[in-house]
Amino acid sequence: MDLRCQLTQPVALDLRLQVRGFTVLLGVSGAGKTSLLQAIAGLLPARVSPFGDLPVEQRPIGYLPQGYALFPHLRAWENVAFPLPRSARRQTEALALLQRVGLKELAERFPAELSGGQKQRVALARALARKPQLLLLDEPTSALDMATRDEVLDELIREVHAFGIPLLAVSHDPHLAMLADHMAILREGRIVQEGPPVEVFARPHHQTTARLLGFRNFLSGHVDAQENAILRVAGAGWQLQAESRSSLPMGTPVQLTWRAEDLFLEEASGLPCPNRLVVRVRASRAEGLSTRIYLEGPAPLEMLLSRQQAEAAQINPGSLLKVCVQPRHVQIMIEEVSS
Repeated sequence: MDLRCQLTQPVALDLRLQVRGFTVLLGVSGAGKTSLLQAIAGLLPARVSPFGDLPVEQRPIGYLPQGYALFPHLRAWENVAFPLPRSARRQTEALALLQRVGLKELAERFPAELSGGQKQRVALARALARKPQLLLLDEPTSALDMATRDEVLDELIREVHAFGIPLLAVSHDPHLAMLADHMAILREGRIVQEGPPVEVFARPHHQTTARLLGFRNFLSGHVDAQENAILRVAGAGWQLQAESRSSLPMGTPVQLTWRAEDLFLEEASGLPCPNRLVVRVRASRAEGLSTRIYLEGPAPLEMLLSRQQAEAAQINPGSLLKVCVQPRHVQIMIEEVSS
């Protein structure tokens, strides 16, 4: 489904987005993600395609807002039945929808008696009662705890695929985007990148996109040379190689980025090191079974090591380290120019 939305208030949006299966739109807080869903659903005045010529009550859209907006005084089946026509079959149809999401046995429970994942599935069943051609989810992971998030999301994605209805979820959580069929990045009111998650995560086009996807290491430099698929980039006192799918003119300003987990200690690896940086340890922090090392080098850098690697290396603040990153893990972005 090809969505188009032009909105002026409360945030300016002018975008076109492909919704393919389970699609996730990523953006920072305040980017307009919720406003986009409300505009598509007809809750905000906007130019929207498709369904923009229909009044709210006639749009074939199922909308799951943050918190799911279940009526606390209604049982699960009554929440699902709310959008259904009043008839003798109303409860039967609601129970059938709850059966489809695996919650028929909880039909008599009130929302306060349900878990976050169960509330989400009740809200999904209620959205399906409208026989939608499009489902909209606002921050579907915001009300889920870490212990059950993956399980609930796996169930949700299986159900969406089984129903065969395209779904657009908006979020600031890159973990959710990893599970999608298709994803897009919202920035300054427009889509700046979209595609399969494996491609977007591997090759972000902009620094803001890279940061949103979890990249933490950035170096600004210029193209110094290119040989076959290897691009050499130079900066103040450093040179690094990166794999490149395309050629860039000599002197082109670029940014290099890589993930903290792709930086490794030269001495401990035993691997060839075409990209070597000498850095000083500024600080470290335990993250579960890993240790994040904050480094001072050509720019502030981060390295994520296993706890065992960090302990074996005896890393302390002030230590000098030789660290490496493989060219295949270095992503190249055209340097962003401030407006």
